[in-house]
Amino acid sequence: MVRLGILIFGILAMSSSLPGGAQPYPAKPVRLINAFAPGGASDVVARSFANKLTDYLGRQVTVENRVGAGGNVASEYVARSPADGYTILMGTLFLATNQSLYSKLTWDAQRDFAPISMVTASPLILCVHPSLPVRNTKDLIALAKKRPGELNFPSAGNGTSMHLSGELFNMMAGIKTQHVPYKGSAPGVIDLVSGQVQFMLNPMPEPMAFIKDGRLRALATSTAKRIAALPDLPPVAEAIPGYETITWQGFLVPAGTPKEIVDRLHAELIKALKDPEFASRMRGMGLEVYGTTPAEFSQFIRDENVKWTKVIKATGARVD
Repeated sequence: MVRLGILIFGILAMSSSLPGGAQPYPAKPVRLINAFAPGGASDVVARSFANKLTDYLGRQVTVENRVGAGGNVASEYVARSPADGYTILMGTLFLATNQSLYSKLTWDAQRDFAPISMVTASPLILCVHPSLPVRNTKDLIALAKKRPGELNFPSAGNGTSMHLSGELFNMMAGIKTQHVPYKGSAPGVIDLVSGQVQFMLNPMPEPMAFIKDGRLRALATSTAKRIAALPDLPPVAEAIPGYETITWQGFLVPAGTPKEIVDRLHAELIKALKDPEFASRMRGMGLEVYGTTPAEFSQFIRDENVKWTKVIKATGARVD
């Protein structure tokens, strides 16, 4: 009996020290890593989901901003973190583009991460300074052809969705305009309002206040079809068939994370997305809510990689 008691005690001691599955997940706080600065669209989404996950998981989920190198700092950090579900990456377009934009990377989107779900996406708004003599996308293309290389468009930085969406616009419209990178999208919006640059493709909802008060003129959305939030605004695709681009956000964990943890996180994210109040709040920010399976999200990233690799190669866009 004594030996049996010692054996049971030893087994319990061993199991309590085992990583991951020895205790019900999560047994400690969870970190959500965001690749961009506080206050931006991705940060707002990250913090919104962190609050929901805190409620659902019963453990604090905190957002850490690991900014730098177009998402590479955050990606490398999460890729090298323990595969135990306690470090989650807020992934965006950089997962599909950086391997073409950067000559050397220490991480691989398909190899180093286990996707959980794509959660939100937003169209970009094609808008111009009101002084520009254009009323629609076709007018803008005609003006750019008349003044090749003279029109400038800003972005939140090299390799961002704003930059690559502008390059895709150039390529598909057969025009030449100049890209001006900024450190974040807000400075580019301000320079467009002041007339320092002429047009931009910017995610909702940043330009909306300026559009409503007449300081910017909206021409189109970057989606394939008209969107419910802006039913009177045509898509760029009406002038450039096949043009479509969105910004998106999704969650991933390091490759090798146990399936039961991935499944738990997926279930809680889907629960948040199905919450009417939460979904309404996301839509109020100009975001559409999605809820994909891990396999669907993985395929989406691969498809985005194929699409943007072609754009990057065709335009010669590079970061290093």
